Amino acid sequence: MPPVIAVSGATGRIGGLVARRLADAGVEQRLLGRDPSKLPELPGAVAAPPAEYGDAEAMRAAVDGAHTLFLVSARESADRVREHITAVDAAVAAGVERIVYVSFQGAAPDATFTFARDHWHTERHIRGLGVPFTFLRDSFYLAAFPAMTGADGVIRGPAGSGRVAAVAHEDVAGVAAAVLTTTDGTHDGVTYDVTGPAALTLAEVADELGRASGREVRYVAETQEEAYASRAGYNAAAWELAGWVSSYEAIASNEMSAVSDVVPRLTGSPARSLADYLREHPNSLRHLLPGA
Repeated sequence: MPPVIAVSGATGRIGGLVARRLADAGVEQRLLGRDPSKLPELPGAVAAPPAEYGDAEAMRAAVDGAHTLFLVSARESADRVREHITAVDAAVAAGVERIVYVSFQGAAPDATFTFARDHWHTERHIRGLGVPFTFLRDSFYLAAFPAMTGADGVIRGPAGSGRVAAVAHEDVAGVAAAVLTTTDGTHDGVTYDVTGPAALTLAEVADELGRASGREVRYVAETQEEAYASRAGYNAAAWELAGWVSSYEAIASNEMSAVSDVVPRLTGSPARSLADYLREHPNSLRHLLPGA
């Protein structure tokens, strides 16, 4: 049986899916979250004391007794890299001997998508810790596409005709579970691009959303200036606006267009397409349906 795995973000989508897969596999887990009362109750899983990534003492207590840390990246913030570094340093100090980190496709110090730079800096720090690691560089999430579509049926952004190999949360969780339950070192030091089965333009995404919702959905390309102006009403911080806009610009530059075979190779099942995702999650289209 694999050693105890600490699963961070277990109240969230990726962490929760991974925790359920590990429970099905009979793996002992420590489930991490800011509010333990919201953690799922699963066989072989115990709720760790409440912990936030930026609190080193709390993180050490939360992962105490775990061999492996599955680290779901923190929610975007101006201080996210420091939070990640604090969390992984605390985990290693507590005796964690392996880290599997959910990163992002195209992570680089000069990535167009500003949030992807956070992932590169986190990866670099983990590499220097001296413990085995695996990086899961997820592409854009398929779930984001319906959310990016306004109630008027329009996706707006400076993505041009670039392509993105978006992936389902369920497939990321399947890959993560496969990596976490392999203890022979096969995945140590490996970086995986975790993608869907095809790279789509946002115009193609709009067409698929239209077919699934039964109404017209369009993609309207914006310039960078137009993108910032159209989002100004949210009164978001500058770093957050830059992340929103640069995510589209990264699509335009094809930094998330590479398609990998990691999902079928590691899980034994084909990666979900956008059409698959929309069939499985019809509620994601509620705001586009007649009468919404």
